[in-house]
Amino acid sequence: MSPILSPADAPTFQKAILAKLAYAVGKDPAHATDRDWFVATALAVRDCAIDHWTASKARNQAAQKQVCYLSLEFLIGRLLFDILNNLRLTESAREALAGLGIDLDNLRAIEPDAALGNGGLGRLAACFMESMASLQVPAYGYGIRYEHGLFRQVIMDGRQHEVPEDWLAYTNPWEFERSDVIYPVGFGGTVEDIQANGSPVAVWRPAETVQAVAYDTPVVGWRGRHVNSLRLWSARAAEPLRLDAFNSGDHIGALADRARLEAISRVLYPGDASEAGRELRLRQEFFFTSASLQDLLARHLRLHGDLRSLPDWAALQLNDTHPSIAVAELMRLLVDEHSLPWEEAWTITTGTLNYTNHTLMPEALERWPVSLMERLLPRHLQIIYRINWQHLEPLVYRSADNEFIKSVSIIDEGSGRYVRMGHLAFIGAHKVNGVSALHTSLMRQTVFKDLHALYPARIVNKTNGITFRRWLHQANPGLTRLLVGELGDGVLDDPEVLIQLDRLADDAAFQNLFRNQRAASKANLVKVIAERTGVLVDPGALFDVHIKRIHEYKRQLLNILETVALYDAIRAEPERDWVPRGKIFAGKAAASYHRAKLIIKLANDVAKVVNADPVVAGRLKVVFLPNYNVSLAETIIPAADLSEQISTAGMEASGTGNMKLALNGALTIGTLDGANIEIRECVGSENIFIFGLTAGEIEARRQVGMNQCRVDVSPRLERALGLIGSGAFSPDEPHRFESLVHAVRSDDPLMVAADFDSYWTAQRGVDALWANPFAWWRASVLNTARVGWFSSDRTIREYADGIWKLPV
Repeated sequence: MSPILSPADAPTFQKAILAKLAYAVGKDPAHATDRDWFVATALAVRDCAIDHWTASKARNQAAQKQVCYLSLEFLIGRLLFDILNNLRLTESAREALAGLGIDLDNLRAIEPDAALGNGGLGRLAACFMESMASLQVPAYGYGIRYEHGLFRQVIMDGRQHEVPEDWLAYTNPWEFERSDVIYPVGFGGTVEDIQANGSPVAVWRPAETVQAVAYDTPVVGWRGRHVNSLRLWSARAAEPLRLDAFNSGDHIGALADRARLEAISRVLYPGDASEAGRELRLRQEFFFTSASLQDLLARHLRLHGDLRSLPDWAALQLNDTHPSIAVAELMRLLVDEHSLPWEEAWTITTGTLNYTNHTLMPEALERWPVSLMERLLPRHLQIIYRINWQHLEPLVYRSADNEFIKSVSIIDEGSGRYVRMGHLAFIGAHKVNGVSALHTSLMRQTVFKDLHALYPARIVNKTNGITFRRWLHQANPGLTRLLVGELGDGVLDDPEVLIQLDRLADDAAFQNLFRNQRAASKANLVKVIAERTGVLVDPGALFDVHIKRIHEYKRQLLNILETVALYDAIRAEPERDWVPRGKIFAGKAAASYHRAKLIIKLANDVAKVVNADPVVAGRLKVVFLPNYNVSLAETIIPAADLSEQISTAGMEASGTGNMKLALNGALTIGTLDGANIEIRECVGSENIFIFGLTAGEIEARRQVGMNQCRVDVSPRLERALGLIGSGAFSPDEPHRFESLVHAVRSDDPLMVAADFDSYWTAQRGVDALWANPFAWWRASVLNTARVGWFSSDRTIREYADGIWKLPV
């Protein structure tokens, strides 16, 4: 094993980079491009990680228990600085490359984002994997190696267009293909009942089989103390082509079966507006779940021999409903493939699986048509029926209310017949957790109310967290240096040390240092905005940031309406001393989500008019930054002054962007939703701007009927709606946004009208605080000081203690 580089060993590091450039990349320094240097550097860094990885694997095999984290998304972003930072090699790499005339920061921009996720769900999975490695929790992450991942967003004429994200175009230097780790995954076919040893046995004969090929990426923990594996599956056809068809001249048709099977790992979240799209989504979910479970069982048998001990040695966490087919697939593998009795298999399954819920919206809790499941996974549907029967039989025996039985059934027969995947995951799990205190409470009261009545101890809370290594140390090195200078190196290891900043919140000199590092980050963001949009934003303005997936419940529309109202107010009184603002939006809309894409168009149309208006004179600028991803977030978050967390109360499970922004000193404006509640408890109600109806108030309005208690649209909001509806921002198509305006004026399902005046008032409170620099920066320092609790290390410790039963 090669010697592990020390943090000060720049000469050795330089030799390693040159060796990789020559023997892995095949270039000499005189002819190497920046991409060549990036690959050579990445491979040299990977070698450093491998030594730690090998030692960690040995420890993992000897561990009492391992975690398997199943997630359809892992939004890991760029890894070069992530791994350098955690191995404490960043300065060594910088010095080594500088000696070769290469700027490390330029190489950072060469690396593509690993487009393996959509938003918070995937980024949470990445944070959890990093924290598990940092806490030396033995773990495997399991997902799909999407060839194109989430689309790259291009804004043309203010509209979102989706183009493939070719993040693998130049290969991925971090991964290892494991050609010896391949599992068959079947689809379709028939189920045959046969007799074996006098007992009936079901034999599934799939109509087609695809191979799942493993690709491993090291997940390096803090200071390199431990390295876990992220194992991603790539779909490969067993036969590369039909040779008979090819030889007969049908060159395209000979590849058709391969293209169809390998489409499984081509694109993250294929459009599901069509039947074919929905089928591909289900294929993806079963593909990675089946391969992961087969891998787990093979490893367990190799290490421990007896599958009955699986719950003692493994804890599986299902990240949302996407891998919930694991309940049926683990039962199939145990019963059909390993010949365990049903009752024993069920005990193993429910002792091993755990389920994290991420949404309270019934439409977002996946459900699949029985007809599709019957065609694609016939054996699994049989197993689901049996699970449902054993789940419902006691209720029928006790003559339970028929409506109650319907509500807790895995099969929804209300309008058609569907398999409720959230119910399946709940019934098959040892523990079910929400991701914030409010979300968990509402789970018990709403979507899983009746299941909670049957299994009252099953739902627990584990409030989300973020890895400070990525979202503070790496994303904001200026602030990190300032914190280390004031608090010492201990702040790098223990987020709770941040609380010591409390004593400096009223220190004017420290406030000035804190403000200066923010100014540097804002200057950097101003440059990025100008390069990507052509808009020049005043770096001294208040940076008001709304960076999220574009969705109606996240209420980008409410923010845009306030922007229009503010623009209208400035035009009416241009002589007033308005607080300069830069309204910064970023986020992607699902390809088939037409209303969300219309909101993107509205944001861009408003920006075009506002930014060109000489009356406003730069006091308000509006920007929509295209192609939001992890790397862009790392640029925006350190520069943000105000964090928009304005979802309709009761609809955001947790949020993690709110934590990242508060950690970096942004003040939150938000509803009492998700983790905003816990943030308020930590930072103090005087250091956050809360507005709007609560989840309870909204539910009460819905109970009595929206139209009966609807507030009148305020004059200010009515004027903003009138400007949008009359075509003031879309003169080429005056009625373009009519549907958005109508929704707010009519039933207002997401409380945009109901919350508007409260939001406007809160924003004017933001203006007042910004006008008092000492008070603003005091609150900003206190936000950073008091959010140490939101570290994903704390969250993982809670999972380990309360769900996985692992010592940490």
